[in-house]
Amino acid sequence: MALRHAVLTALLEGEASGYQLSKRFDVSVAGFWSATPQQLYRELERLEEEGLLRARLIEQRRRPNKRAFTITAAGRRQLHEFTAQPTRPAALRDDLLVKVQAVDVGDRDAVREALATRLEHAQGKLALYDRLHENMLEGRTEDDYLRDAERIGPYLTLMGGRLYEQLQIDWCEAVLDVLAARVRSDAAPRNQERGAGRTRRP
Repeated sequence: MALRHAVLTALLEGEASGYQLSKRFDVSVAGFWSATPQQLYRELERLEEEGLLRARLIEQRRRPNKRAFTITAAGRRQLHEFTAQPTRPAALRDDLLVKVQAVDVGDRDAVREALATRLEHAQGKLALYDRLHENMLEGRTEDDYLRDAERIGPYLTLMGGRLYEQLQIDWCEAVLDVLAARVRSDAAPRNQERGAGRTRRP
């Protein structure tokens, strides 16, 4: 997958300026693809040159003029071709998993701190996704939305994002519990040794 496919997919939501597109990425696309604003602007220029989107100049009185981008029929065809291509399994590369794997010889406190940070981040993202979920449904049931909505792709990717962050939360909490239990069990023999070393005064 290339950045262009993520950009074209984001523009399925409707016309957007470069700034609006970067915000759209932050909200709806960042869960599965990330890009800096500079990367987005460069990609928009390339896609326009290739005819995969068109730009409309919007004149503004008190602000600099801006351009708003819309996906073209050629851009939609490219997305169709992209969805028809075989998908390779995603390769997971996560330094936190490596640190947890090495926790027996590593800095356990630092690993626990990293887990707590990951947990807080996942909780924040899940809260955001839950708000997006409520806004998307607009009071409808899930069955009603999936039956009547014009597009269901954003809902399905949001579902995946919510499940992923919940999995992160569950895993971080479980690992932190295990490490805390190990700390207690490691401390117990030392306490027993100190107690055994004491001699009672007559």
